[in-house]
Amino acid sequence: MALPLLKDEFARAAVLPSGYFNKIFTDTLPQPHPVRFPSKEEIDSSFFRNDTVPLKATAPLKNDTTPRLKNDTVPRPVIKRMADSVPPLPVVDSLFLPDSSVMADSVLIAEADTVPVKLSKDSLSAPVYYKAQDSIVMLVKKKEFRLYNKADVKYEQTQLTGNTMVFNQSTGILTSRMGVDTAGKPVEKPVLNDGTTSSEMDSVQYNFNSGKAMIFQTRAQYGEGYVNSTKVKKQPDNTVFGFRNGYTTCNLDTPHFAFRARKIKVIPNKLIVSGPANLEIEGIPTPLFIPFAIFPISHGQRTGLLPPSYVVNQQKGIGLENGGYYFGLGEYLDLTVRADVYSYGSWGMTLSPTYRKRYKYNGGFNIAFSNSRFGDPEVKSEFTTSKDFRVTWSHSMDGKARPGTNFGASVNFGTSSYNQFNVTNAATRMNNMMYSSINYSKSWAGKPYNLTLALGHDQNTSTRQVNIKFPDGSFTVNTLYPFQKKEMVGTPKWYEKIGISYSGLLRNNISFADSTFGKPAMFDKMQSGIQHQVPISLSIPVLRNLTLTPSISYTEKWYLKQQVVSFDQATETYDTTFNSGFYRSSAMSTSASLATAIYGMYAFKNKNSKVQAIRHVMRPNIGMSYTPDLASKDYYLLQINKEGKMQRYSYYDNSPFGPSNPETFAGITFGLDNNLEMKVKSDKDTSGVKKIKLLDGFGFSGSYNLVADSFRLSPISLNARTNLFDKVNVSAGGTINPYQVDSFGLPVDRYMWQGDKFSVGRLTNANIAISTSFQSQDKKSKEKEQLKEDLADQEETPDAQLEEQRRQAELMRTNPGEYVDFDIPWRLDLSYSLNYSRARTVDRLRDTTIFTQYLGFSGDFSLTPKWKIIMTSGFDFRLKQISYTTLTISRDLHCWQMSINLVPFGSYRQFSITINPKAGILRDLRINRTRQFFDL
Repeated sequence: MALPLLKDEFARAAVLPSGYFNKIFTDTLPQPHPVRFPSKEEIDSSFFRNDTVPLKATAPLKNDTTPRLKNDTVPRPVIKRMADSVPPLPVVDSLFLPDSSVMADSVLIAEADTVPVKLSKDSLSAPVYYKAQDSIVMLVKKKEFRLYNKADVKYEQTQLTGNTMVFNQSTGILTSRMGVDTAGKPVEKPVLNDGTTSSEMDSVQYNFNSGKAMIFQTRAQYGEGYVNSTKVKKQPDNTVFGFRNGYTTCNLDTPHFAFRARKIKVIPNKLIVSGPANLEIEGIPTPLFIPFAIFPISHGQRTGLLPPSYVVNQQKGIGLENGGYYFGLGEYLDLTVRADVYSYGSWGMTLSPTYRKRYKYNGGFNIAFSNSRFGDPEVKSEFTTSKDFRVTWSHSMDGKARPGTNFGASVNFGTSSYNQFNVTNAATRMNNMMYSSINYSKSWAGKPYNLTLALGHDQNTSTRQVNIKFPDGSFTVNTLYPFQKKEMVGTPKWYEKIGISYSGLLRNNISFADSTFGKPAMFDKMQSGIQHQVPISLSIPVLRNLTLTPSISYTEKWYLKQQVVSFDQATETYDTTFNSGFYRSSAMSTSASLATAIYGMYAFKNKNSKVQAIRHVMRPNIGMSYTPDLASKDYYLLQINKEGKMQRYSYYDNSPFGPSNPETFAGITFGLDNNLEMKVKSDKDTSGVKKIKLLDGFGFSGSYNLVADSFRLSPISLNARTNLFDKVNVSAGGTINPYQVDSFGLPVDRYMWQGDKFSVGRLTNANIAISTSFQSQDKKSKEKEQLKEDLADQEETPDAQLEEQRRQAELMRTNPGEYVDFDIPWRLDLSYSLNYSRARTVDRLRDTTIFTQYLGFSGDFSLTPKWKIIMTSGFDFRLKQISYTTLTISRDLHCWQMSINLVPFGSYRQFSITINPKAGILRDLRINRTRQFFDL
């Protein structure tokens, strides 16, 4: 029903249906106590007393019979009722003027816009919608309305729900209180929602005229935080003044922790300000006092301070980390400045600007500087310093911004010792490689060519070797069919399938030690080159399952430097010199190949057998290839030892595209790939048969040169891969050299099977990798899958949200103990790798065999639903020692998270304990104690 608020006009009233009123409280503020049910005479007397307009119930009213007042031009307010389980109140007097949406058997309908009346001074600017589950009682004499059991009143944007409500029309005050069940426990506490915040309380008095409210024992939510107050005054602009308050991010009625303050002020959508506050944990005050507190609750970009975190570091001393300032520079740009400072003199600074333009691009930089000091400055032998930097940059472009054009960047470079002194997480420390790439690509609509420009970088922090590729570019022309007709009719001729394409590559390589960065020695080792390649291909079906593919290709390479290596017999070392100029190297090849697929199946005759059949698929390929010798001039003989042993070496061995083949090749290329599957009976599959892959693939490849004077057979490459039971991934590979070697480890032109003992060949390198993962069932798997589907249904994700997701992923990677999934009771990941290699050493003086074997494992398990242990480790069988090991113990403290991180042994030993709130608004409120031990 809608609540019309007229002061003195009572035209008429209708008798309420029988049983409509269940109880009436005689006091102003209803309390939960036994009530007396009024008699019909009392109801009639209460409703019809002072009724100035007689009720004419004998004849239905076609129009409103309320007399029009003189000079009355104000239309009557429209009254509406909210749907509920209570039947509509059949009233047609001037106090209740229902509109056409209110229909009942005894309701008399009047058009509100045809009978204007003069509104009283205490009338409201909008209708009031109300409902109750139990009963609604109106006391005309007191001008009160009483709602019982799940009462709900809505006025404009303000909504109030509660157990019982009393509205006084004279004062305009609505009072609501909670109920009490038979056990004396509170039920149906009043909830006040003003459109921006929601508050739960024991009782409330709300003034419809002024918009003010007095609230007792309230609990309001502002963003991620909750404010509990004994008494609150709410202003018309929704500003709140609280008395005896507690601020917390714990969502329990009795929070685990809170900042207690006597007075507090809440400015909606801006901030919460309080005077002196004390941190209270589990209801016990702590010695931590703060002179004032400011909790931002605003949304969007805001400039402000970033509080630091207190830490204790064994090597750097007591410190404050990640303190700084955030600059909101507008819709497209912001800047975060953070700094670290320690009592032993170490410091660090990080600048993190980010930029974005929706539907165009987004990206961000991270520029970090640090000055690390270790040891006692008075003892020079024990004192070390390290000045380091690190730069990262990420940039992505919306594909719809400029169709055909794309620009992206992922840059990560810095000094080799930055991770050593400034990074504590295992993932970054164990990775000693840094990579960077910047790419620009352009394609033209309706044109067959494409352009790509790139910059690449890789850096080994252990060897301190840096490789840079810049500028790096390519220009390609897609396959064109010059003999093909514009409009194809019928079957195309064989010559119409001839295709020609072009590929041009520009590459510049620089390889240097990071200590020579920016110095002349760095640029002396720069290698530049351009490669042109023109392939011509043709595909001809010979038989139904046999395809012939002839092709011809020409390659031209241009270089600006030649590398000449010489052997120094005195020192047994190699000297390298560079000759500048313009040099070219060319190569040509022609080939023709045949490929097909052969299927074989073995079916088991026993019908009761679980295994129905095994299918074997072979995909052989064989081809003829011819490559003339166009590059023998690019090679020279190099002495490799004191005995005068010579070996051929190229002027372009370390050039961007390498040397061309120095020998004429006219021979056969061959290869074979296999696939093995098994069909078994299945009760779950509707077809009754299930396919299981035994081997996804296994095979070999090689070539044989018919015109070579020696070493005609090439090394044979082996490969195998499979996925067993959809759980175990297995991959293997290797290379077999069919030739024998001399006493110096150099190959001789004699096959291995021609020796005293039969052998297929020498295994020069081999590898096998096995990995698997097991985990228990996720307790909330359905909810998480639904969340993934909801995210997938979103057509576009704002750039700012993508950037936030990237940052959150980085935080989870660097702080695994603070982001633990307690919904999975246990998880185990296993991996095993075996590598074997035998090759010539870098100094070319001897052969070396490297045999490595490693077992890695990681996992977690829950001791209890709130305690979880996470461990990552492994064992190196060659060194016979345990690899880098991390152990994390996490405790879910509901609104807080505790993590203990331990690196028990190794070059970087560490122990740290961190306790911090889960809420993002209090992320910087953390307690951290760290001890680190370095073997420098």
